[in-house]
Amino acid sequence: MAKIKHHNFLNTVHEVFTDAKQAGVLHLYAGGKSFSGRTIEVEGRELYHFGTTGYLGLEQDARLKEAAKEAIDKYGTQFPLSKSYISNPLYEELEGSISEMYGHPIVITKNSTLGHLGVIPSAVDDDDVIILDHQVHWSVQNAAKMLKTRSVPIEMIRHNNLEMLEDRIKKYQHSKRHIWYMADGIYSMYGDYAPVKELMALSEKYPQLHFYFDDVHGMSWTGRNGTGYVLDQLGDLPENVLLFGTLSKTFGASGAVLACSNTEMYDKIKTFGGPLTFSAQLEPASVAAAMASALIHLSPEIYDLQQELRERIDYFNACLSTTELPLIDQNESPVFYIGTGMPKTGYNFVNRLMREGFYVNLGIFPAVPVKNTGVRITISRHNEKAEIKGLVEAMQHHFPLALEDTQTNPERVFHAFKLEPKVKREPQQSTELTIEILDTIHQVDKVAWNRYMGGQGAYDWDGLKFLEAAFQGNIKKEHNWLFRYVIVKDSKGIPILMTFVTRSLWKDDMLAQAQISAAIEQERKEDPYHLSSMVLSLGCLFTEGEHLFWDKSHELSGSARDGLLELMEKMEHHLGAKMTVLRDYGANTNWNEALYGHGFLRVQMPNSCTVDLTGIDSMTMYIEQLSARNRRHFRKDIQPFFDLVQSEIIPKANAFQIQEFKRLFGGVQRRNLGLNTFSFPDKLFERMNENDLWEFIVLTPKGKPKTILGVMFCYTNQAVVYVPAFVGMDYDLLETFSPYRQLLYRTIERAIALKLPKIDFGMTASFEKRKLGAKVHEKYAYLQTNDNFIMEMIGVMEGQH
Repeated sequence: MAKIKHHNFLNTVHEVFTDAKQAGVLHLYAGGKSFSGRTIEVEGRELYHFGTTGYLGLEQDARLKEAAKEAIDKYGTQFPLSKSYISNPLYEELEGSISEMYGHPIVITKNSTLGHLGVIPSAVDDDDVIILDHQVHWSVQNAAKMLKTRSVPIEMIRHNNLEMLEDRIKKYQHSKRHIWYMADGIYSMYGDYAPVKELMALSEKYPQLHFYFDDVHGMSWTGRNGTGYVLDQLGDLPENVLLFGTLSKTFGASGAVLACSNTEMYDKIKTFGGPLTFSAQLEPASVAAAMASALIHLSPEIYDLQQELRERIDYFNACLSTTELPLIDQNESPVFYIGTGMPKTGYNFVNRLMREGFYVNLGIFPAVPVKNTGVRITISRHNEKAEIKGLVEAMQHHFPLALEDTQTNPERVFHAFKLEPKVKREPQQSTELTIEILDTIHQVDKVAWNRYMGGQGAYDWDGLKFLEAAFQGNIKKEHNWLFRYVIVKDSKGIPILMTFVTRSLWKDDMLAQAQISAAIEQERKEDPYHLSSMVLSLGCLFTEGEHLFWDKSHELSGSARDGLLELMEKMEHHLGAKMTVLRDYGANTNWNEALYGHGFLRVQMPNSCTVDLTGIDSMTMYIEQLSARNRRHFRKDIQPFFDLVQSEIIPKANAFQIQEFKRLFGGVQRRNLGLNTFSFPDKLFERMNENDLWEFIVLTPKGKPKTILGVMFCYTNQAVVYVPAFVGMDYDLLETFSPYRQLLYRTIERAIALKLPKIDFGMTASFEKRKLGAKVHEKYAYLQTNDNFIMEMIGVMEGQH
C-alpha cells in the first residue's frame, strides 16, 4: 500500500458537517420574534428547548436585561478601545465583584477562546511541557499548539487516564521546569468530570505539575458563589492551578474569566497576554449584565437557583433509569448524552424528537468519534418536569424506531460506547441473504473467486494462496496476518458481494506525515510496538486495487452492503482490532453516503496508476503513442541511461541475489516514513522465488552483473494484468543510474513482451508513472476508529518535528 496523503482535517469536518446539515440537524436557524429559553422555534414549530448551555436560565433574568439596556443608554453599544489603554467605566466594579466570588485575582477576557490564546502562551515558559487530555476543549488545544513555534513539547493522553499521565510526567520530570496538564472541569459532550482530587494528589508527588482547567461548563450551577465544579473540588485555588470560568453560558452575560492565586503569574498574564492586550473589550451592555449576574452569584439566591436545577437533573436521571436508553455517563451535571452509534441513526433520532416537539443537540465528529454519534441533552431551569418526562417518553418510543429505520440494533450502539446492554436481544437474521465467512482461500471456489475478484492486483485466487503462506506462521506478530473471505449471496446462491479482509498490526502513525513518524521511530528503538494497533481492513497492506466485488444493480445490493459493514463491526470486536479501514474507492463511489452514515471518515489516498497496453505489440509503438511532452521525458531522462545499465528478467534468483533483493527493498521500506509500516517477513522473498507467478526485473550496471542497482517484484495475474508490486533500490546510486525510471520503463517493456493488456502500477510515484503514459485515478479510503485519540495526538505532533 502506498503512502496516503496527509489528511486535511478541515475537509473531513466539512464533509461530516455537510452530511449532517443535509439531514436537517445542523446549522439550523432559530425563528420567532422573542425567546423565553423554555422553548425555541425551529422551521416554524415551537419546540421545548433541551439544547441550551444557560443551565440556570440567567440569560432571561429581568435584572440582567435591564442592566444591559441601561448601560447602552449611558455608554453606547461598545467602548472601542483596548483595555491596555483604558477600560469602560463599568469594568472596575465587575472585576472587583468577580474577584470577590473567587477570592483571588482575576482577568476578564472577551471570550474563553481568546482568553486561552492570551493566557497559555504567557503562562507556559519555553522550558515547560504541555500534556493535553485528548477531550479537552478545542479552544485549549488550539491555543497550546501556538507554543510549537517556541519548541515547547506537547503531549496528549487518553481521556482521564491518570496512569498515562504519570508516565508522561516521569518522562519530563527531570528535564522540564513545569509540567502543565490541561483539561476541562466538566466535559461538554458527555457531561463527565475531571478527577480533580486525584490530580491534586498527583501534584503532591510531582511538585512541578501544574494544572490549566477550562471549567466553563461547570460554572454557576455548582460551587461556592457559583464558581464551578473545579473550585468546589479544590476548596481553594492553589498556586499551581490556573482556572478558566465563563461569564457567558450559565452566567448569563458575555466574556470569560481567569482566576489565578499566584501573584507573579497573575502579573505576567495581566500585563501582556496577546489578545488580552490587543483585542477589543467587552461591550458596556455585556459588562453591565455580567455585573448584575455577579451580584446574584454573591448572594444566597445562587444556591436556591442551583437547587432548582438540581431537582430537575435528579428528576431527569430518575426518568432515564427506568428506560433501556444508552446513557453514556450518569452523573449530576446538567449535560446528558444518549448514544446512537452511527451518524445516520443520530440524524433520524434528532429529527424524530423535533417532530415530537423537543429540540436537542446532535453530538458528532470532531467533538466525538464518528461512530460515537449521539444526542446531547442539556437540562436547565427553564425546563418543567412535565416536558422532561415527555422528552424521556419520546426518546423511549423513538429510539428503537430510529434504530429500525437505519438497520441497526441496541447491541451495536452499546458496543460502540463499550457499555453492556440493559436487555440483550438475539439479532434478527435476514432470510433473503446468506453471508459466508471463510477462513482460507482454499475454502473458496477458485473459478468463482477469479470470475468476480480476479484480473486486478495480486489478489486473484493464486495470489491470495501465496499471501496466506507468506504471512502466517511467522515469529513476529507484525508478520502474521489473519485472512477472512466474505461472500454475500441472494436466496438463489448468486453472489451480490465478495471481498477479503485482513487483521494485521499497523503502526498508528502509518498515515501520518514523515517527520512525525521519524520522531515516533526514535521511541520505537526502546519499544518496537510503541503506538501500534491491530487493524481490520479490506484487502491487505501488500495489495492495492478494488478489493470488493459488489453488484450494485441487484435489488438487494444495499442490504448486502449494510450486511458487510455490520459484519466488519462484529469482526473488529471479536478479533481485537482498534480500527476498520475500507479501501480503495474512487472519488464518486456509490458507498460514500452509506459509509458516512455508518460512522466512517473519508481520506484521500495517492492516485492509482494503470497502463493500457491493448493493441501495443512493441516498446517502440508504445513510446510513439505517448504525448510530445512524455516523449521528451523519455529521450531526456530515461534513454540516456540505456548505455549505463542493463536489465534481466530473473524467474528464479540465487541465494546471493535474494539477499540483495531483501537489502534493497529494506532500504526503500525504511526510508518511506510517509507510509510507515512494519517490515515484511524474510520468507516472503523465498516464497516469491519459488512461485512461478512471480519474477524479478533486475537492473545492474553494464559489465557489473553482481552490483544490483534495483529490482522490481512483479506478479502475473491470470495472464490478464502485470503487477509490479513493489520495488527495491540502492539510493546511493540513484542519481548516477536513475534506477527507478529505468525499472518503470523495463516493467512496461516486459508486460508488452508477455502480451499482457494491462499493468496495475499501484499508488506510488504517480508523477513519474504519468510521464511514462500511465493513467491516473483518484482513490480514497474510509476509516472508522474506536476513538479520536490517535488522530488528535498526531494532530498535536504536527509542526513539532
